[in-house]
Amino acid sequence: MSSPGSRNYRTDSNGVPITVAAIPLSDPNTTGTGEPTIGNLVRDATAQVSALVRAEVELARAEVVRDVKKGVAGSIFFIAALVVLFYSTFFFFFFAAEVLKIWLPAWAAYLIIFAAMVLVAILAVLIGYLQVRRIRGPQATIESVKETANVFSRDDESPSSPKAIKPADPSGW
Repeated sequence: MSSPGSRNYRTDSNGVPITVAAIPLSDPNTTGTGEPTIGNLVRDATAQVSALVRAEVELARAEVVRDVKKGVAGSIFFIAALVVLFYSTFFFFFFAAEVLKIWLPAWAAYLIIFAAMVLVAILAVLIGYLQVRRIRGPQATIESVKETANVFSRDDESPSSPKAIKPADPSGW
């Protein structure tokens, strides 16, 4: 199978490999009677499944790389829009202060706008802190790894052992 470093590795315009390892339709390792041996069948099936899995992994990797490139290109425009929006808020706050200057002295108008901005910043920090505090880590992955370790450690136990009979589901099903 071709890999990204080899000379025969070709992709289409989306980055998806054009050439994929082929699975032969006939077995070249047949016996004198034309029938393949069981050993040859098992060996060939293993090789074909392995080639199929490698081809699927290579295709998935190529598709992910393509999608990530498109995502990065799109996110650049979002970042540019956020930068323009960020700089334009500066003018909005001056506008709001100038509107307040109609009814209040200039120092009071700018103080009110400053206090409003500080209040919004404090509120954003509080919401961000509450969101980050909820992060608990990969609990499902940790539990899955523990279950896998328990399954492999039970191989030495006999089937009559109480641990092996105990159901994993607390409901008893």
